[in-house]
Amino acid sequence: MRKILVTGALGQIGSELTMNLRDIYGAENVIASSRRAKEGHEELMESGAFEIVNVTDSKQIADAVKKHKVDTIVHLAALLSAVGEQKPAQAWNVNMNGLYNILEVAREEGCSVFTPSSIAVFGDSTPKDSTPQDTIQRPNTMYGVTKVAGELLCDYYYHKFGVDTRGVRFPGLISYKTLPGGGTTDYAVHIYYDALKNKKYTSFIDKGTKMDMMYMPDALNAITQLLEADPSKLIHRNAFNVTAMSFDPEEIAASIKKEIPEFELDYDVDPVRQSIADSWPNSLDDTAAREEWGWKPEFDLDSMTKDMLEKLKIKLGI
Repeated sequence: MRKILVTGALGQIGSELTMNLRDIYGAENVIASSRRAKEGHEELMESGAFEIVNVTDSKQIADAVKKHKVDTIVHLAALLSAVGEQKPAQAWNVNMNGLYNILEVAREEGCSVFTPSSIAVFGDSTPKDSTPQDTIQRPNTMYGVTKVAGELLCDYYYHKFGVDTRGVRFPGLISYKTLPGGGTTDYAVHIYYDALKNKKYTSFIDKGTKMDMMYMPDALNAITQLLEADPSKLIHRNAFNVTAMSFDPEEIAASIKKEIPEFELDYDVDPVRQSIADSWPNSLDDTAAREEWGWKPEFDLDSMTKDMLEKLKIKLGI
């Protein structure tokens, strides 16, 4: 049975993935970690082991790995795209030095590592539609730069030191459980909350801006599938394109209007996040993930919308 350390366990992905992994592997085998405890996450912090781990401190990582006899690290701690543009030096420190520390501890202690990359690795010169698995990567954000470098660093540790590194390029992730933390695709979560609360949403992303998206249950399945995938079949390892749907603000609004006919959408475009979105692909080609480890999403836009609204009504008491 795996012993898994999750960094960034109280973030958007980590808060759901940690509980999902505890259901699969047993609560005693999944150690949550974050740089600080957070109010509102008591169930996660109390349902299994929880450690304070700042990933820029390699000793804290090593101590947690040794204490719990960890053999797998799921490394999620990172600063996202919009926040990274506001704090580029901090984004480099957390995203790059943090990953380097994780990989060094993994090398020394014999751990495997899963860490997600992102569609942010692509830029203006990347093909926009059905973006290939292997293509030009020239991002224009610090977040994207760190993710490209992270993909290469994970490849290096696999080829140079034999560390079993794996990862996917996540699109925008949509969840009813935990709000996102400063990404460019965050509008696709907030729109559902405002649809229920106000029957109206003001989008900071402009009309006609398509981006790849995925519902969180599919993202969790992608991680666990890749963790358990046959290593002999993995060619790309650290940068699998995965996707489930691609839409612009009008299309998600149209999907919501099927459930809430009076819903209205208007725009107040944020130039920073819009420029980031404009540099990203409209859609990804995820053939490699499908062929190498059987990736297949379960949710499309309408089935996600229906599920999101049903779950949010319960959460918000509407």
